Amino acid sequence: MREGAAFAERLTGEMQALQDRATHERHAPDPIEALSSQIGDELIDGAVSVSTLENAVRVLRDGNLKGRAARLRSYVGLKDDGAPQDRLVEAARKTVESCDTLEALVSRLSRPGFAAVFTAHPTFALADNVYRHIVEMATDPAHRLPELKSHRREAAPTLAHEQNLALTAILRGRDALDIFNAAILEHAAKRWPDQIEELNSLDIKTLILATWVGFDTDGRSDIHWWDTLRIRLALKRTQLERLRTQLESLLPHCSQLVARIDVALGAVKEQEAACPDQHSHDASAIAAFAQALVSRREAALISAETLAPLFDEALARIDANQRAALLTARSGFMAHGLGAAHIHTRLNATQIYNVVRHRLGIEDDPTIPSRRRLVLSQINEALESLKAPIPVDFGAVMMEQSSAGRLMMTMAQILKHIDMATPIRFLIAETESGYTLLATLWLARMLGIRDEQIQISPLFETQSALEHGEIILEEAFRSPHWRQYIRNNGRLCLQFGYSDSGRYIGQLAATNLVERLRLRTLALMQKHDMKDIELVLFDTHGESIGRGAHPFSLSDRLSYFSPDHTRGLFAKAGISLREEAAFQGGDGYTLFGTAPLAASTIATLAEHLVRPLSATRDPIYDEPDFSADFFSTIALDMSSLVEDPGYAGLLGAFGPALIDKSGSRPSARQGDGISVTRITHPSQLRAIPNNAILEQLGWWTNVLQGFGTAASRHPETFEKLARSSRRFGLALDFARQAAAHSDIGALRGIVRLLDPGTWLDRAASARNEEQRSQHLVLAHGLEGLEFWRSLPAMFRRIQADNIALESVWSHTLKMSAQERTLHAIRHAVIGQIWLLATRIPYFSPRNDINRETLLRLVLQLEIPAVLKRLSEIFPQSAGIVTDLDFHEPSGPRDDHGFNREHEEIFAPMARLFAVLREISVAVMHANGSFG
Repeated sequence: MREGAAFAERLTGEMQALQDRATHERHAPDPIEALSSQIGDELIDGAVSVSTLENAVRVLRDGNLKGRAARLRSYVGLKDDGAPQDRLVEAARKTVESCDTLEALVSRLSRPGFAAVFTAHPTFALADNVYRHIVEMATDPAHRLPELKSHRREAAPTLAHEQNLALTAILRGRDALDIFNAAILEHAAKRWPDQIEELNSLDIKTLILATWVGFDTDGRSDIHWWDTLRIRLALKRTQLERLRTQLESLLPHCSQLVARIDVALGAVKEQEAACPDQHSHDASAIAAFAQALVSRREAALISAETLAPLFDEALARIDANQRAALLTARSGFMAHGLGAAHIHTRLNATQIYNVVRHRLGIEDDPTIPSRRRLVLSQINEALESLKAPIPVDFGAVMMEQSSAGRLMMTMAQILKHIDMATPIRFLIAETESGYTLLATLWLARMLGIRDEQIQISPLFETQSALEHGEIILEEAFRSPHWRQYIRNNGRLCLQFGYSDSGRYIGQLAATNLVERLRLRTLALMQKHDMKDIELVLFDTHGESIGRGAHPFSLSDRLSYFSPDHTRGLFAKAGISLREEAAFQGGDGYTLFGTAPLAASTIATLAEHLVRPLSATRDPIYDEPDFSADFFSTIALDMSSLVEDPGYAGLLGAFGPALIDKSGSRPSARQGDGISVTRITHPSQLRAIPNNAILEQLGWWTNVLQGFGTAASRHPETFEKLARSSRRFGLALDFARQAAAHSDIGALRGIVRLLDPGTWLDRAASARNEEQRSQHLVLAHGLEGLEFWRSLPAMFRRIQADNIALESVWSHTLKMSAQERTLHAIRHAVIGQIWLLATRIPYFSPRNDINRETLLRLVLQLEIPAVLKRLSEIFPQSAGIVTDLDFHEPSGPRDDHGFNREHEEIFAPMARLFAVLREISVAVMHANGSFG
């Protein structure tokens, strides 16, 4: 590592010098391109070994990890001069003091004000032990990072592993909530000492946790209904085990309560053990599971309220100094029901249409405006004629062919047999019509789910949905059945997505549309006299700027999604708000990675709930014309770029080859292992890989594109609001972070690598005939891939917008020398892999695979697939022949395998590809998140 450290220091020093030169000299070479060329030459000449290069990457990677851990520490507000528990206690004090009477406090705390939702988005990009070092170092900066060969996962996580990681994070969050709730009870008892009996009836629900890990089936066919039930039973068992542990120290006063919990635990474990799995899910196994679930239903408990009388009995017998511990345990239990967390299910609107089309014969497409009135009329008629629900058993679940029907039946079984009192959120992706909401309501009622048991929530994420969301809601509100459902449920739930909206119209424009839709929802609720209905706003963002998360602090993230202006208007209208935020996958779980981190995160959420609204009107709201023009310009520019063939070419040139698979969700880009389907539009990639590719290419297009054009249209107003508006400033922080991790030279380097002209130039200046021939082969291969047709023009669009931004905004940050060095190394390594590929021996075509096919795949960095096929075509060994008797005189036993090809071409190619992937991890650390 010492040699690698010296080489890394030398390279970053040279990069810094090149950057300084480029700043002061008009015709200085691009720093990344210059250093990349130098590294490539040194590798070819043998002046630098691959081993030294590997170690240099590790040194840069580890430095970035340490910076990432420090930023995580700062992000959640973990400080050296105070314990996070103290922040929880202080937030509890402010919560109590914000209410004039105990009645007001009970009213405030008896309903959730905020929910943290744990999702399984594929951001599990690092090995588990690496995540552990990040969170340990964030908690204790003195934590020592060991020398690790790689930070990558050996394999993508399974759904079961994701569930275990989520549950661990949830339990840390629950522990922090207990500290917060106990402090509330303590402060309330001090403030109202003569109202202890009233306090004994208080269940604190102001902060809750939820999960959709194992319940999100949007775009997935690998999560079966039995997986969902098994995970739900595990959440129930965990909740009961946790309560049992909390009560252990309070015995014998809680002996009857503990005895009932023990009975329930025994029953739940029997049900869990009987649950089908991928190895055993035939009819007999499912019938046995049904028997366990139904017959042990009462013993296992079906409502947390069943334990309420036993809690009351224990409270009457317990000592005064132990009462707070029992009340704290009860609050956490009652707030979450029979599960360690609430659950969210999710699917796609198309899946709803399919089941309704099959069962009701509604064939018209509700997304076609001319047919919408008809389908709305038909679904209202179906709701009107629905008199009694149909019975649901596991035989029906087995036979159901539609994914939406099967999921809704699974929910019905959960609500019947596992927890009937805790409502389930039902999230619908790509909601484009009020028909979607009404059809979902019809399906739920038909299957016997009561209105108060299901929280139907549209997901607004596409540009169309965000722009016309109030029309979608209005279509539903016109239905008396939807209005009655809302009344029965007591809340209107909305979900806002940032990944897809951001990648199609830009993150800044997307957030503006979200805020506008929230205000239009307020007007809609007032129009329909829904002031007594709670509004739930769920922001499904991730941990990166590409997925909507504010880059600098969790506190600012919450303020960014829920600006004071909007919160104030809802408060003035008398509408209760519940805010919810996502913590997505491995990146999101780091905020709960240790007890202190979890406590700091929960403290930040609690502080957000009691933070007083600003009395000063933000000046951005006094400039509506500028706002409309600024954000619409970004949206138009970004959406236009998305349709540019060059942009699809940029994303698809290397595609996911730059990144490891980071979750259990199947990749949208799959092939037979030897062919690659070139994407023709960004929609063919999932949002997170889309963002991760941009991160690796060194240009945050979905944050920066259009920004320069928009700012330059009204530079004076832009500059004024950049200085004076906190709301606008929080948005600009995204651009600051994007600029700090974007370099036009990094993007230019990729475009030039894919340009056959680059390799023709190198052929012209080659030192010898062998190099000249290699460069010509690469030029010919790239000519056939035709990236040169669209990439240069697309790059010029991005470059022009960047020039406009730099001319009008003087506060942009620059990519560090260390991160630029990583991009330079990557470009050099790609070149070395390509050069090695030109040495692949010729072979007879096999199943339409020839040398040119493999070279084309190498140019797209599909190295694992290529090496797998090469190992079959050029076996390293013919196999070992033992001393068996073949009944003839022995022939020669020489092994004529292709050892030399493996040692000189294939193994070095594999090693360099591993370096590429490790560079990707290093860049990810620098950015602080995956995608």
